[in-house]
Amino acid sequence: MSPKTPWTLGLLALAGIGIQSPAFANPAANLGEFTGRLTAEPLKLKDIEPKPVLETSTLPAPKLPETTEVATGTFRVDRFEVEGSTRFKPEDFKAVTAPFVGKDLTFAQLLEARSAITKLYVDQGYTTTGAMISPQTLEDGVVKVQVVEGTLEDIKVTGNHRLNPKYIRDRIKLGVGAPLNVSRLLENLQQLRLDPRISNVSADLQSGVRPGTNLLQVEVREADTFSIGTSFDNGRSPSVGSFRRKLELREGNLFEFGDALTFAYSNTRGSNTIDLNYTVPINARNGAVWLSYGSGRNNVIEEPFTVLDIQSRSRYYELGFRQPLIQRTSTDFAIGFLFSRQESQTALGLDNIGGFPLSPGADSEGRTKVSALRFFQEYTQRSTQHVFALRSQFSLGLNWLNATVNENAPDSRFFSWRGQGQWLRQVAPETVFLVRGDVQLSGNSLVPLEQFGIGGQLTVRGFRQDALLTDSGALMSAEFRFPVVRSRSLGTFQLAPFIDVGTGWNIGSDTPSSNTLVGAGLGLIWRQSDRVSVRLDWGIPLTSTGGERRSLQERGLYFSVNYAPF
Repeated sequence: MSPKTPWTLGLLALAGIGIQSPAFANPAANLGEFTGRLTAEPLKLKDIEPKPVLETSTLPAPKLPETTEVATGTFRVDRFEVEGSTRFKPEDFKAVTAPFVGKDLTFAQLLEARSAITKLYVDQGYTTTGAMISPQTLEDGVVKVQVVEGTLEDIKVTGNHRLNPKYIRDRIKLGVGAPLNVSRLLENLQQLRLDPRISNVSADLQSGVRPGTNLLQVEVREADTFSIGTSFDNGRSPSVGSFRRKLELREGNLFEFGDALTFAYSNTRGSNTIDLNYTVPINARNGAVWLSYGSGRNNVIEEPFTVLDIQSRSRYYELGFRQPLIQRTSTDFAIGFLFSRQESQTALGLDNIGGFPLSPGADSEGRTKVSALRFFQEYTQRSTQHVFALRSQFSLGLNWLNATVNENAPDSRFFSWRGQGQWLRQVAPETVFLVRGDVQLSGNSLVPLEQFGIGGQLTVRGFRQDALLTDSGALMSAEFRFPVVRSRSLGTFQLAPFIDVGTGWNIGSDTPSSNTLVGAGLGLIWRQSDRVSVRLDWGIPLTSTGGERRSLQERGLYFSVNYAPF
């Protein structure tokens, strides 16, 4: 008998696995988790805590030759001629010297005019630039004013051990230019302070030997760039075992020029997954290129499907580029492009059937291959009290590298948009209000790898992971965290009442009748330090999807334990 006979299809139907049925939320599609989706994880409170204020010495005044004082007498002044300026136009100087033109001036008033020109620079952040009036013979009422524009002669970096000093210098002098813009210099130093490879920065701006020159002494204290993180949660689909253990190793300065390597391994009773990422900075504006790879093997362990011995193998590759366009201590805006390749195959071990299609779009051997170009935009605005973040991603599926192509079923040719927003407001110490939104719009039927998942620990609590998979969808979540116990020895305990709402719909195929999920409940968060945190959630489903409630997820119970030894 052929391994893919009507007998096999009948057995699948009796087991309740409809190839295109949403009842099991496409079990084969849940066998692997891929990078095509945007994370729904909320921003953490520590992201908005202010960092220590940058230590800077008093900025030096420009060192200029002394002007010879004239005790008495007046001078007829009809025009000021400013020399040595590369920043302002003659019209700019004409405006600030207008009160001193067309009249007889004392020498003290001439110095006031000189100060007005200097102030024009200072108000724009060029505090090391100054103007001077040299001894001269006035002709036709013209006073010549010499501007000595400040420059940054050198940056001396101390305190670094593994981080290349060029990495630090390039970021400090970015956009500072000539004349030296001290406001921008301070902004760059503050931005450097936010770099995860650096724990502290102090700076001292000193006058150089020649007029207008400056020397910047920078002392840095490097952060520990190697970290280990472990976690335990029940965030995976019960079909492969919801209890997930994860280990992550990261080195944020592998070859001493700011490159980062991350390795992660996670497993459940029915799955094993590895993820690798290598990121390389390519310019002083924190532009970066990254390469990611992931691989997973999965077995369905959920009854009554174990008799079929459903297996899955999946992998992904990703090459991306991200470039910040605006970088301020309070505002960031970046864009990026990436190419992703996702491959998966499902199989039945029963009677050695082998590759078998269990999800829409898969070929006769159960294989799905998706090649896509993605364009994303990221915006973050933050203060000591709030964080507002937006992320948008356009995805264009392509028939590249032997990607899946079908006549009617969904395949690698698609177009979709994904948008996320998060707003976090700190209303009191350790008291936070958080709102999250997530939307996906698609003009095509999508393979499960690209569909919108609703239900689970990070979307709608009270339901199993990805209880609903649709082509398009929307999520909204609101949560209020407030402390109930504060103790130096025990840490902080917070209660977090929440409500989650999600809805989904399909393009070109029937939308499930229960296409809206609503859950509400209460969370308990414990933080001992930045290294240890535990969260428990109890979600109550306010809508029904039917089915048994066997796992903790399906009973609305979720937990996560995170520990970072160093």
